Amino acid sequence: MTVSEGAGHAQALPGNLTGGANQVRVRAYNERLVLSLVRLNGSMSKADITRRSGLSAQTVSVIMRSLEKDGLLLRGEPVRGRVGQPSVPMRLNPDAVYSFGVKIGRRSADLVLMDFMGKIRRQYHETYAYPQPAKILEIIISGIERLESEMDDAERGRIAGIGVAAPFELWNWADEVGAPAGAMEVWRSFDLQGEIAHRVRHAVYLQNDATSACGAELVFGVGPAYPDFVYFFIGSFIGGGIVLNSAIFSGRTGTAGAVGPLPVRGKGGETRQLLDIASIFVLENLLHERGIDPQPLWYSADGWIDFGEPLDLWIQQTADALAQAIIAAASIIDFGAAVIDGGFPDWVRKRIVSATIDAVGRLDLQGVIIPDIVAGKVGSQARAIGGASLPIFAKYLTDQSVLFKEVSGAPPL
Repeated sequence: MTVSEGAGHAQALPGNLTGGANQVRVRAYNERLVLSLVRLNGSMSKADITRRSGLSAQTVSVIMRSLEKDGLLLRGEPVRGRVGQPSVPMRLNPDAVYSFGVKIGRRSADLVLMDFMGKIRRQYHETYAYPQPAKILEIIISGIERLESEMDDAERGRIAGIGVAAPFELWNWADEVGAPAGAMEVWRSFDLQGEIAHRVRHAVYLQNDATSACGAELVFGVGPAYPDFVYFFIGSFIGGGIVLNSAIFSGRTGTAGAVGPLPVRGKGGETRQLLDIASIFVLENLLHERGIDPQPLWYSADGWIDFGEPLDLWIQQTADALAQAIIAAASIIDFGAAVIDGGFPDWVRKRIVSATIDAVGRLDLQGVIIPDIVAGKVGSQARAIGGASLPIFAKYLTDQSVLFKEVSGAPPL
């Protein structure tokens, strides 16, 4: 499978070794449903799970005992003060499962080790001029070896897999990232997922980077509050996603919600694509034009400095373009929210969101119901976190769309 064929679809390839995490069985649906409900709510009693899942009390008891025995659930302190036996809340054991997440960007790559609760335990970051397959493989394989060397045997045995968040059609962005002519063409036929799987003992999952970020926001961010939202993630190139009925909508080809190609009006009144205005590479070019070193943009997403006038200009132009994109999206689907996030610090995110709200107010809004315009909660590591979520959902959790509804019953097994 090539990078483009994997965009928007998370499919697993087995690692090159048997044993270890590959022997961890994929949980049965009812077990996955219970784990998913507990993850969403933080902690739940047997009675709560019975009511929300639609399963019988006896079935829930059996499942919870099994999950506790396997170390996936932890028992909380009994809640007293009610008639009958005290209620015992159960919560996920964050140390029960680990997963690697990889974000491949146009200027940098991130590798994270995430626990069962979605918290990053360890991470590794490396920059480059432009992405090349050999360099990417080196970063991933050496990074995993380094992080695994810091874990004990028991922890290594709890690794569910590796989730890779990669851009769609990397070869199309050679000019924008300044790569030599033809240097990116190798990506057209490079089987990234297969090459990683050949070198590791874990199952490998691949998904489009913006889709992964959107999935992370759905699961760990605003998802519970907004069942329908359009998502914008501003990286080297802006991308995004669409969430409908608490599930990612990827469309016929897996590219729905890409948002980058949306036509918007530029500063001079000309029509341009959103990605040509609201992307970090545009800020990079503005800094180059003013003789300012843009490298701090890529050293650390949370370590930007205030570049002054060029940053102010980029934020305003980005906000103006996002405002048009949000109105266009809201004209088609009645989204509850437009979520803005990106590979930058929280103070930049806040400025972009505030400027976008102001920009929307200056446009013709007749006939349009504007969604809430909010900052993403996951932050700059959304793509890597979304990638790391892929193996965990595949093996332990269920489709997140069932989590935000009152479940009337489980499907037949």
